[in-house]
This record gives sequence, structure tokens and C-alpha cells, in this order.
Amino acid sequence: MASNLIVARGGVEYVPPISLAFWRWLVVFIILLLFNFHVLKKNIKIIKKEYLKFFFLGSMGCGVCGAFPFIAGQTTTILNMGIIYTSSPIFIILISILFFGEKFNFIKLSGLLLCLIGVFVIIIKGDLELLINFTFNPGDIWMLGAAIGWAIYSIYLFNWKSGLKVFPRFTLIALFGAISLFPFYIFEEINLSRTVFDLYFFKWTLFAALSPGIIAFSLYTITQKYLGASVTGLTLYLFTIYGSFFGIIFFGETLEYFHFVGAILVFIGIYLVKKK
Repeated sequence: MASNLIVARGGVEYVPPISLAFWRWLVVFIILLLFNFHVLKKNIKIIKKEYLKFFFLGSMGCGVCGAFPFIAGQTTTILNMGIIYTSSPIFIILISILFFGEKFNFIKLSGLLLCLIGVFVIIIKGDLELLINFTFNPGDIWMLGAAIGWAIYSIYLFNWKSGLKVFPRFTLIALFGAISLFPFYIFEEINLSRTVFDLYFFKWTLFAALSPGIIAFSLYTITQKYLGASVTGLTLYLFTIYGSFFGIIFFGETLEYFHFVGAILVFIGIYLVKKK
């Protein structure tokens, strides 16, 4: 899943961000449809019954979480994106508390606050003047939005039971994700940046569709089936480690002191939240 950060930093140099997100999920849908067409055809009644849920999941998991990191990659670093994205499990727990009645106590609340403080340390780069003057890097804010979107996607993916199995369900989520992105893609093409359908476009789109798309989403969904939303969400903390390696190796990024401070606060926070 962390390879999505490579796409977010490298791919947007050649393909506009919303275009990259739209075509990526359209390609994912086409590939998955080849293997799931007959199953979907047999379960058309279930699809008609659940299509609004698929649209919501597609909008969150493929729309928000598909486009926001690519937009973020234009103005922020992989290191920032990786650490900020690890706040997603905290929002999963927060949504579970607010909307699904999960119990919490003072220790959990302390953990939640530490995680959020850790994320903001990264966003303001350890400089309180940025917070006071409210001058944040827009890429960091887009990434925070992606983290919240992924939390919403994860919690509802787990709580909304479906009559379809994992891959047919994922096929429809990818389709509705592409549909949710389509009007924004058209707006981007007309008003912001035109897509050039060259070799770079096909390379980045295919890589985005396969590695952080089909492989990562499928494994995440299967894992969630056995471990639940909250525990599976904790796997995103590996995201920070791999993301840091990718940023340093491929893009020459450097670790700053505020990365360490923010990451330590986030890790302590999640420990307190899950502590028994």
C-alpha cells in the first residue's frame, strides 16, 4: 500500500492527479471485471439492493483516498504523507466511538489526543508560528483529508455486510470510485491540466492500478475480514516505515527532527488507545 506514495510523488509529474486517480480505478475495474463478470451477472439483485453502499465506499476508498494523496504529492513529501496517513486508525477508532458505540476511557482519549498532536507537529513542521499564522502546506491538509476518508471507508467496509464476496464487491467499489471521480476529472481537464496519453501515463496508471490498487486493497479487505477494522487499521503504521524508505531512496528526502517527534507521539498514542 505504501507504494501509493511513490505514485503520489512521482506519477503526478507526468499525469494530473485527478486524472491519474480516475484512470487508475477504471483500469482496476476493467481488470477485475474480467474475472468477476459471471458472478456479478448472477447476483444482479444484490447489486440493485446494495448499489448505494458500493457508491459510498467507492467515493471514500477510491475517490477521496484515490485523488487526495495524488493532489498532496504535488506540494508535500513522502515522509510527511506517510506519517500523516498513519493517523487513519485513530479516526477509525474515533468514528467507532461516535457512531458505533465503542467504549472509551481516559487512557484512550489521551492516546487519541497524542496521535492528533503528533500529526499536527508534522503538518506545522514543529514551528508554532505556522500554527499561529495558519500557513500550512496544502499537501499536508489534503493528506489529512485522505486519512479521514480511509477511516470512513474502513469502518463502513467492515460494518456493512454484503451478499457479495470480496472480489466481486471490490469490482463494484472500483467502478463506483471511478464514477465518483469522473466529474472532477472532467473539471480538471477543462480548467486545470490536460492529460497527455503517452508512455509515462500508461506506466504510472498501470502501476497505480496493480500495486497500491488491486494487490493492496484486496489484501487489506481480506485481512479486515479476519481481524476487524480497528486491528487491521494498525497495519498502516508499517506505511510510515516503508514510506520513509521510499522517500529517502527514490526522492532524496531527509528525516527532520519534527518527523521523529510526530512519529513518537503517534506511536505512543496508538499504544495507549489499544492498551489493555
